[in-house]
Amino acid sequence: MKKILITGASGFVGSHLVEEALQRDLEVYAGIRRSSSKEYLQDERINFVEMNFEDKSQMANLMKRKEFDYVIHNAGVVSAPKLSDYMRVNFDYTKNFVEAIQASGEPIEKFTYISSAASYGPVPSKDLTDFLKEEDPKHPINTYGKAKLASEEYLASLPDFPYVIMRPTGVYGPREKEILTFFKLVNRHVEGYIGFRRQHLAFVYIKDLARVVLDATLSADVSRKSYFVSDGRYYSQQDIGRTARQILKKRTLRFHIPVTLIRSIAWVMEQVGKATGNYPPLNLEKVHILESLNWKCDIDPLKEDLNFQPQYDLEDGLIETMAWYKKEGWL
Repeated sequence: MKKILITGASGFVGSHLVEEALQRDLEVYAGIRRSSSKEYLQDERINFVEMNFEDKSQMANLMKRKEFDYVIHNAGVVSAPKLSDYMRVNFDYTKNFVEAIQASGEPIEKFTYISSAASYGPVPSKDLTDFLKEEDPKHPINTYGKAKLASEEYLASLPDFPYVIMRPTGVYGPREKEILTFFKLVNRHVEGYIGFRRQHLAFVYIKDLARVVLDATLSADVSRKSYFVSDGRYYSQQDIGRTARQILKKRTLRFHIPVTLIRSIAWVMEQVGKATGNYPPLNLEKVHILESLNWKCDIDPLKEDLNFQPQYDLEDGLIETMAWYKKEGWL
Protein backbone atom coordinates (compact mmCIF):
# COMPACT_ATOMS: atom_id res chain seq x y z
CA MET A 1 0.00 0.00 0.00
CA LYS A 2 1.39 3.38 -1.02
CA LYS A 3 1.99 5.96 1.70
CA ILE A 4 0.88 9.57 1.44
CA LEU A 5 1.57 12.49 3.77
CA ILE A 6 -0.92 15.37 3.74
CA THR A 7 0.15 18.49 5.61
CA GLY A 8 -2.34 20.98 7.00
CA ALA A 9 -4.65 18.00 7.36
CA SER A 10 -6.87 19.39 10.10
CA GLY A 11 -8.16 22.35 8.07
CA PHE A 12 -11.01 22.74 5.61
CA VAL A 13 -9.15 21.67 2.47
CA GLY A 14 -6.77 19.29 4.24
CA SER A 15 -9.47 17.21 5.91
CA HIS A 16 -11.20 16.68 2.57
CA LEU A 17 -7.89 15.67 0.97
CA VAL A 18 -7.47 13.09 3.73
CA GLU A 19 -10.94 11.68 3.03
CA GLU A 20 -10.26 11.46 -0.70
CA ALA A 21 -6.91 9.74 -0.10
CA LEU A 22 -8.58 7.18 2.15
CA GLN A 23 -11.08 6.45 -0.62
CA ARG A 24 -8.11 5.69 -2.90
CA ASP A 25 -6.94 2.97 -0.45
CA LEU A 26 -3.74 4.81 0.39
CA GLU A 27 -1.96 4.58 3.75
CA VAL A 28 -2.73 8.11 4.92
CA TYR A 29 -0.62 10.18 7.29
CA ALA A 30 -2.13 13.44 8.47
CA GLY A 31 0.47 16.10 9.16
CA ILE A 32 -0.77 18.33 11.97
CA ARG A 33 0.45 20.61 14.73
CA ARG A 34 0.25 19.60 18.37
CA SER A 35 -2.56 22.13 18.87
CA SER A 36 -4.55 21.04 15.78
CA SER A 37 -8.12 19.88 16.11
CA LYS A 38 -8.92 16.36 14.96
CA GLU A 39 -12.66 17.04 14.71
CA TYR A 40 -12.78 16.10 11.02
CA LEU A 41 -10.09 13.44 11.22
CA GLN A 42 -11.96 10.69 13.03
CA ASP A 43 -11.38 7.77 10.66
CA GLU A 44 -9.43 5.08 12.50
CA ARG A 45 -7.29 4.43 9.41
CA ILE A 46 -5.62 7.85 9.72
CA ASN A 47 -2.06 7.96 11.03
CA PHE A 48 -1.02 11.22 12.68
CA VAL A 49 2.39 12.89 12.57
CA GLU A 50 3.31 16.21 14.16
CA MET A 51 5.02 18.64 11.81
CA ASN A 52 7.46 21.37 12.84
CA PHE A 53 8.31 23.27 9.68
CA GLU A 54 10.99 25.26 11.49
CA ASP A 55 12.93 22.06 12.31
CA LYS A 56 14.42 20.62 9.13
CA SER A 57 16.14 17.80 11.02
CA GLN A 58 12.83 16.65 12.52
CA MET A 59 11.17 16.66 9.12
CA ALA A 60 14.11 14.89 7.42
CA ASN A 61 14.03 12.17 10.08
CA LEU A 62 10.29 11.80 9.59
CA MET A 63 10.66 11.42 5.82
CA LYS A 64 13.49 8.91 6.23
CA ARG A 65 11.64 6.88 8.83
CA LYS A 66 8.26 6.72 7.10
CA GLU A 67 9.43 6.51 3.47
CA PHE A 68 6.41 8.28 2.01
CA ASP A 69 5.61 7.74 -1.64
CA TYR A 70 3.60 10.96 -2.04
CA VAL A 71 3.36 14.29 -0.27
CA ILE A 72 0.57 16.85 -0.58
CA HIS A 73 1.75 20.09 1.00
CA ASN A 74 -1.41 21.90 1.94
CA ALA A 75 -0.25 23.60 5.15
CA GLY A 76 -0.29 27.39 5.06
CA VAL A 77 -2.14 30.51 6.13
CA VAL A 78 -4.81 32.40 4.23
CA SER A 79 -5.22 35.11 6.85
CA ALA A 80 -2.61 36.13 9.39
CA PRO A 81 -2.15 38.75 12.13
CA LYS A 82 1.06 40.02 10.52
CA LEU A 83 2.01 40.46 6.87
CA SER A 84 5.36 38.79 7.53
CA ASP A 85 3.54 35.60 8.54
CA TYR A 86 2.42 35.00 4.97
CA MET A 87 5.98 34.72 3.67
CA ARG A 88 7.25 32.84 6.73
CA VAL A 89 4.53 30.18 6.68
CA ASN A 90 3.70 29.94 2.98
CA PHE A 91 7.21 30.25 1.57
CA ASP A 92 9.89 29.73 4.23
CA TYR A 93 8.19 26.66 5.66
CA THR A 94 7.66 25.20 2.19
CA LYS A 95 11.34 25.69 1.37
CA ASN A 96 12.35 24.14 4.70
CA PHE A 97 10.12 21.15 4.04
CA VAL A 98 11.45 20.51 0.54
CA GLU A 99 15.04 20.83 1.74
CA ALA A 100 14.25 18.33 4.50
CA ILE A 101 12.81 15.90 1.95
CA GLN A 102 15.94 16.18 -0.15
CA ALA A 103 18.21 15.83 2.90
CA SER A 104 16.41 12.66 3.99
CA GLY A 105 17.77 10.76 1.01
CA GLU A 106 14.38 9.13 0.50
CA PRO A 107 13.02 9.99 -2.95
CA ILE A 108 9.29 10.60 -3.32
CA GLU A 109 7.18 10.00 -6.40
CA LYS A 110 5.33 13.33 -6.22
CA PHE A 111 5.25 16.53 -4.19
CA THR A 112 1.94 18.28 -4.74
CA TYR A 113 1.84 21.91 -3.69
CA ILE A 114 -1.52 23.54 -2.98
CA SER A 115 -1.02 27.07 -4.23
CA SER A 116 -3.67 29.59 -5.26
CA ALA A 117 -4.84 31.60 -8.24
CA ALA A 118 -3.74 34.54 -6.06
CA SER A 119 -0.16 33.72 -7.10
CA TYR A 120 -1.04 35.20 -10.51
CA GLY A 121 -3.53 37.81 -9.42
CA PRO A 122 -6.68 38.64 -11.41
CA VAL A 123 -6.78 38.77 -15.20
CA PRO A 124 -4.73 41.90 -16.05
CA SER A 125 -6.76 42.73 -19.15
CA LYS A 126 -9.86 44.91 -18.86
CA ASP A 127 -11.49 42.59 -21.37
CA LEU A 128 -13.82 40.44 -19.23
CA THR A 129 -13.77 37.70 -21.87
CA ASP A 130 -10.12 36.90 -21.04
CA PHE A 131 -9.01 34.00 -18.85
CA LEU A 132 -5.95 33.49 -16.66
CA LYS A 133 -3.53 31.20 -18.47
CA GLU A 134 -0.28 29.55 -17.46
CA GLU A 135 1.75 31.72 -19.84
CA ASP A 136 0.31 34.99 -18.51
CA PRO A 137 2.54 37.38 -16.54
CA LYS A 138 2.24 36.96 -12.79
CA HIS A 139 1.19 39.99 -10.80
CA PRO A 140 -0.11 38.97 -7.36
CA ILE A 141 -1.92 41.83 -5.66
CA ASN A 142 -1.54 40.75 -2.04
CA THR A 143 1.19 39.36 0.19
CA TYR A 144 -0.51 35.97 0.36
CA GLY A 145 -0.31 35.66 -3.42
CA LYS A 146 3.30 36.84 -3.47
CA ALA A 147 4.27 34.18 -0.94
CA LYS A 148 2.51 31.46 -2.94
CA LEU A 149 4.26 32.64 -6.10
CA ALA A 150 7.64 32.55 -4.32
CA SER A 151 7.02 28.89 -3.43
CA GLU A 152 6.00 28.07 -6.99
CA GLU A 153 9.15 29.67 -8.39
CA TYR A 154 11.29 27.87 -5.83
CA LEU A 155 9.86 24.47 -6.81
CA ALA A 156 10.35 25.22 -10.49
CA SER A 157 14.01 26.06 -9.83
CA LEU A 158 14.78 22.59 -8.48
CA PRO A 159 16.12 20.30 -11.22
CA ASP A 160 14.41 16.91 -11.42
CA PHE A 161 12.23 17.48 -8.34
CA PRO A 162 8.86 15.76 -9.02
CA TYR A 163 6.38 18.49 -8.15
CA VAL A 164 2.93 19.45 -9.34
CA ILE A 165 1.32 22.78 -8.45
CA MET A 166 -2.44 23.17 -8.07
CA ARG A 167 -3.87 26.71 -8.10
CA PRO A 168 -7.51 26.62 -6.97
CA THR A 169 -9.77 29.62 -7.27
CA GLY A 170 -12.36 30.25 -4.54
CA VAL A 171 -12.86 26.95 -2.70
CA TYR A 172 -16.14 26.34 -0.89
CA GLY A 173 -18.00 23.45 0.68
CA PRO A 174 -18.76 21.83 4.04
CA ARG A 175 -16.48 23.09 6.87
CA GLU A 176 -15.58 26.33 5.06
CA LYS A 177 -16.24 29.38 7.22
CA GLU A 178 -15.42 32.53 5.25
CA ILE A 179 -18.28 32.39 2.73
CA LEU A 180 -20.57 31.28 5.55
CA THR A 181 -20.72 34.90 6.76
CA PHE A 182 -22.45 35.95 3.54
CA PHE A 183 -24.95 33.09 3.75
CA LYS A 184 -25.79 34.00 7.34
CA LEU A 185 -26.70 37.51 6.16
CA VAL A 186 -28.88 36.11 3.37
CA ASN A 187 -30.56 33.85 5.91
CA ARG A 188 -31.38 37.03 7.87
CA HIS A 189 -32.87 38.64 4.74
CA VAL A 190 -29.83 40.88 4.09
CA GLU A 191 -27.68 40.82 0.95
CA GLY A 192 -24.74 43.21 0.83
CA TYR A 193 -22.18 43.79 -1.91
CA ILE A 194 -19.03 45.85 -2.16
CA GLY A 195 -18.93 48.10 -5.21
CA PHE A 196 -21.26 48.36 -8.18
CA ARG A 197 -19.22 46.83 -11.02
CA ARG A 198 -19.92 43.28 -12.15
CA GLN A 199 -17.19 40.81 -11.27
CA HIS A 200 -16.33 37.53 -12.98
CA LEU A 201 -15.50 35.16 -10.14
CA ALA A 202 -14.37 31.53 -10.29
CA PHE A 203 -15.02 28.79 -7.76
CA VAL A 204 -14.39 25.10 -7.23
CA TYR A 205 -16.32 22.79 -4.92
CA ILE A 206 -14.11 21.08 -2.34
CA LYS A 207 -14.94 17.55 -3.49
CA ASP A 208 -13.95 18.37 -7.08
CA LEU A 209 -10.74 19.95 -5.83
CA ALA A 210 -9.82 16.99 -3.61
CA ARG A 211 -10.51 14.56 -6.44
CA VAL A 212 -8.33 16.32 -9.01
CA VAL A 213 -5.52 16.95 -6.50
CA LEU A 214 -5.32 13.21 -5.82
CA ASP A 215 -5.53 12.48 -9.54
CA ALA A 216 -2.56 14.77 -10.17
CA THR A 217 -0.61 13.38 -7.24
CA LEU A 218 -1.01 9.75 -8.27
CA SER A 219 -0.54 10.25 -12.01
CA ALA A 220 2.83 9.10 -13.26
CA ASP A 221 2.33 11.20 -16.40
CA VAL A 222 2.04 14.54 -14.61
CA SER A 223 5.22 16.04 -13.17
CA ARG A 224 6.80 19.48 -13.01
CA LYS A 225 3.55 21.07 -14.13
CA SER A 226 1.08 23.54 -12.67
CA TYR A 227 -2.65 23.97 -13.12
CA PHE A 228 -5.46 26.40 -12.37
CA VAL A 229 -8.45 24.68 -10.79
CA SER A 230 -12.07 25.86 -11.02
CA ASP A 231 -15.40 24.39 -12.07
CA GLY A 232 -14.83 25.87 -15.55
CA ARG A 233 -17.58 28.47 -15.17
CA TYR A 234 -17.68 32.02 -13.86
CA TYR A 235 -20.13 33.86 -11.65
CA SER A 236 -20.96 37.39 -10.56
CA GLN A 237 -21.46 38.45 -6.96
CA GLN A 238 -25.17 38.60 -7.66
CA ASP A 239 -25.17 35.01 -8.96
CA ILE A 240 -23.97 33.85 -5.54
CA GLY A 241 -26.65 35.90 -3.78
CA ARG A 242 -29.41 34.73 -6.10
CA THR A 243 -28.42 31.08 -5.65
CA ALA A 244 -28.28 31.48 -1.87
CA ARG A 245 -31.72 33.13 -1.83
CA GLN A 246 -33.21 30.31 -3.87
CA ILE A 247 -31.71 27.57 -1.72
CA LEU A 248 -32.63 29.26 1.56
CA LYS A 249 -35.99 30.42 0.19
CA LYS A 250 -35.43 33.97 1.47
CA ARG A 251 -36.37 37.42 0.26
CA THR A 252 -33.61 39.92 0.97
CA LEU A 253 -32.91 43.60 1.29
CA ARG A 254 -30.07 44.20 -1.18
CA PHE A 255 -27.57 47.05 -0.94
CA HIS A 256 -24.14 48.03 -2.28
CA ILE A 257 -21.34 49.66 -0.28
CA PRO A 258 -19.04 51.92 -2.35
CA VAL A 259 -15.48 50.61 -2.65
CA THR A 260 -14.16 54.05 -1.66
CA LEU A 261 -15.93 53.78 1.70
CA ILE A 262 -14.59 50.26 2.32
CA ARG A 263 -11.11 51.41 1.35
CA SER A 264 -11.28 54.28 3.84
CA ILE A 265 -12.44 51.97 6.62
CA ALA A 266 -9.67 49.49 5.77
CA TRP A 267 -7.07 52.27 5.90
CA VAL A 268 -8.24 53.33 9.36
CA MET A 269 -8.22 49.74 10.58
CA GLU A 270 -4.69 49.30 9.28
CA GLN A 271 -3.52 52.33 11.24
CA VAL A 272 -5.09 50.88 14.37
CA GLY A 273 -3.49 47.54 13.57
CA LYS A 274 -0.05 49.11 13.32
CA ALA A 275 -0.50 50.54 16.79
CA THR A 276 -1.65 47.23 18.29
CA GLY A 277 0.63 44.94 16.28
CA ASN A 278 -2.25 43.02 14.70
CA TYR A 279 -3.05 43.10 10.98
CA PRO A 280 -6.84 43.60 10.68
CA PRO A 281 -9.07 41.18 8.72
CA LEU A 282 -10.36 44.13 6.68
CA ASN A 283 -7.28 45.72 5.16
CA LEU A 284 -6.21 47.39 1.94
CA GLU A 285 -4.92 44.13 0.49
CA LYS A 286 -8.33 42.59 1.10
CA VAL A 287 -9.96 45.53 -0.67
CA HIS A 288 -7.71 44.94 -3.71
CA ILE A 289 -9.10 41.40 -3.90
CA LEU A 290 -12.70 42.49 -3.38
CA GLU A 291 -12.55 45.06 -6.18
CA SER A 292 -10.77 42.83 -8.73
CA LEU A 293 -13.03 42.27 -11.71
CA ASN A 294 -11.94 39.04 -13.36
CA TRP A 295 -10.68 35.77 -11.82
CA LYS A 296 -11.70 33.42 -14.65
CA CYS A 297 -9.02 30.85 -15.37
CA ASP A 298 -8.25 28.33 -18.08
CA ILE A 299 -8.71 24.72 -16.94
CA ASP A 300 -8.25 23.15 -20.38
CA PRO A 301 -4.76 21.83 -19.43
CA LEU A 302 -6.33 20.07 -16.46
CA LYS A 303 -8.94 18.49 -18.70
CA GLU A 304 -6.35 17.42 -21.26
CA ASP A 305 -3.80 15.96 -18.84
CA LEU A 306 -6.09 14.51 -16.16
CA ASN A 307 -9.48 14.30 -17.87
CA PHE A 308 -10.85 16.64 -15.20
CA GLN A 309 -14.61 16.98 -15.41
CA PRO A 310 -16.06 19.02 -12.51
CA GLN A 311 -19.07 17.27 -11.02
CA TYR A 312 -20.45 20.37 -9.29
CA ASP A 313 -21.43 23.80 -10.49
CA LEU A 314 -22.09 26.57 -7.97
CA GLU A 315 -25.75 25.69 -7.44
CA ASP A 316 -25.10 21.98 -6.88
CA GLY A 317 -22.20 22.71 -4.56
CA LEU A 318 -24.10 25.28 -2.52
CA ILE A 319 -27.11 22.99 -2.10
CA GLU A 320 -24.85 20.36 -0.56
CA THR A 321 -22.87 22.92 1.44
CA MET A 322 -25.90 24.63 2.97
CA ALA A 323 -27.47 21.29 3.83
CA TRP A 324 -24.30 20.51 5.79
CA TYR A 325 -24.31 23.96 7.45
CA LYS A 326 -27.88 23.40 8.61
CA LYS A 327 -27.20 19.88 9.84
CA GLU A 328 -24.25 21.14 11.90
CA GLY A 329 -26.17 24.14 13.22
CA TRP A 330 -23.92 26.64 11.47
CA LEU A 331 -26.78 28.20 9.55
